[in-house]
Amino acid sequence: MADEHKLDPQGPEAEVQGEAAGAAGEDLAQRVQALEEQVAEARDQALRAAAELQNVRRRAEQDVEKAHKFALEKFASDLLVVVDSLERGLELSDPDNEALRPMREGMELTLKAFHDTLKRYQVEALDPHGEPFNPEHHQAMAMQPSASVEPGSVLKVFQKGYLLNGRLLRPAMVVVSKAE
Repeated sequence: MADEHKLDPQGPEAEVQGEAAGAAGEDLAQRVQALEEQVAEARDQALRAAAELQNVRRRAEQDVEKAHKFALEKFASDLLVVVDSLERGLELSDPDNEALRPMREGMELTLKAFHDTLKRYQVEALDPHGEPFNPEHHQAMAMQPSASVEPGSVLKVFQKGYLLNGRLLRPAMVVVSKAE
């Protein structure tokens, strides 16, 4: 009978071995599951890092593009004062005075050169006379009743506004009409 017990695969030793094998199998399954979770987490982190790197690159490219586009902003703003002075000088000088004609011609040529240079660097003048008031591009200095134009229209431009690459460099200073 002792021999039968040794040969019996269903004996107590086989049970212990079967339980140990089952426990080891469960332990391996848990370890595999834990490792799969770690791999999934690492993959997720890698994807997030790659996306963040792509966002940083895109932001850097946009910053460089803006720096190129608007690098002249302060310099252009400072030059606008000179353009304003030349325009005022032409407005105030008498075009019929022969003694002033050479000076006026020189000022007109200088002003034209300034305008051409500003245009070459994407600086556009805003002269909104007669247009509807736009608070994004115009600064209202006063309101004046008028029967000849619609309320909210620009009656007079004290100072032209300017855009640099489509972005407001300086608002136009204007007088806006109102109903009488």
